Amino acid sequence: MAAWHNMGPFTVFDLETTGMSPMRDRIVEIGAVRVDPDGVVTRFETLVNPSIPIPFSLTRVHGIDNGMVAEAPIFKDAAYAFLEFAQGSKLVAHNARFDLAFLQEGLARCGLPLWKSGAYDSIVLIRKAYPGLSSYSLQSLRRDLGLGAELDESRPHRAGFDAELTMEAFSMAMRTLYSL
Repeated sequence: MAAWHNMGPFTVFDLETTGMSPMRDRIVEIGAVRVDPDGVVTRFETLVNPSIPIPFSLTRVHGIDNGMVAEAPIFKDAAYAFLEFAQGSKLVAHNARFDLAFLQEGLARCGLPLWKSGAYDSIVLIRKAYPGLSSYSLQSLRRDLGLGAELDESRPHRAGFDAELTMEAFSMAMRTLYSL
């Protein structure tokens, strides 16, 4: 029986932002986990200088403040590195519409090519694999499916942490649905 990652490579990614509007707000962190068909797992994580202030209300959510991003790469440089990392893979995100909208808007804003392959939404797959859960937020999935036992508890709701949780949930759902 083949492993689910043989259908890949997959790059599960998550973004932290200054708000909810891709047109008005900016990305402050990119986190990703790539699984290649041979099972090799690599990680990508970078803070991003958004060139606009991070609202305190969002700092309370993701823990990223203006001082942390002051010396971080600007989006164009961070995006270029992320696109190289994800090249040739299928993107996956939890609530992909949100993350992909921010990614595409950021790429367009700085003149980089748009991501042409779209992204799989892990929520859709997880709902099929585990119908009837009360919530499909990452925090609820972590509790209900026992995800993230190996993850650093001191970094919740950071992009790399959320990408790891999403990869774990995506992997479980793929194995459940496709017996892989």
